[in-house]
Amino acid sequence: MKGIIFSEFLELVEDTFGLEVCQQMLDDNNDDGAYTSVGTYDHKNLVKLIISLSKLTNISIEDLQQVYGKSVFFTLYSSMPSIEGKSSNTFDFIKQVERYIHLEVKKLYEQASPPEFVFISNTESEMVMDYISARCFSNVCFGLIQGCAEYFNENIDIHMQAIQQDGSQVRFTLLKV
Repeated sequence: MKGIIFSEFLELVEDTFGLEVCQQMLDDNNDDGAYTSVGTYDHKNLVKLIISLSKLTNISIEDLQQVYGKSVFFTLYSSMPSIEGKSSNTFDFIKQVERYIHLEVKKLYEQASPPEFVFISNTESEMVMDYISARCFSNVCFGLIQGCAEYFNENIDIHMQAIQQDGSQVRFTLLKV
């Protein structure tokens, strides 16, 4: 997992909960917090940080992941200037993620294994897709979709249903309201 994901998470924790909570979360995991945006790190380290933050704040792991996903969308979007203007709404952008962004990530980083989106159906007002990832970050994906909808100034009702019990495959149903 790219370091920008870790850097943005630490920044969100510090901005939201303060430096002391951020430091305690890192200390609880013997983590020095030294992540470079271009470095590659084990996603399990992020999971450990989220679990610690949940214990420190009494906020569910799922809620923390969703808030993080929503927050990081804007950073990720602005870090990819080549996609600006290629999508006019949330559904178009999500399709671009699978068709373009994930392919480019694989080209740039041979070891990368981005999640996969499998589109089940897509109309003007509804999109149904499966999120498939061994990392099981469907709640982060949920937040990313929220951030995307906010960016495109759209009201989207998002439903999430586990297809696999371990969370490696989740079906999202997005409804424009």
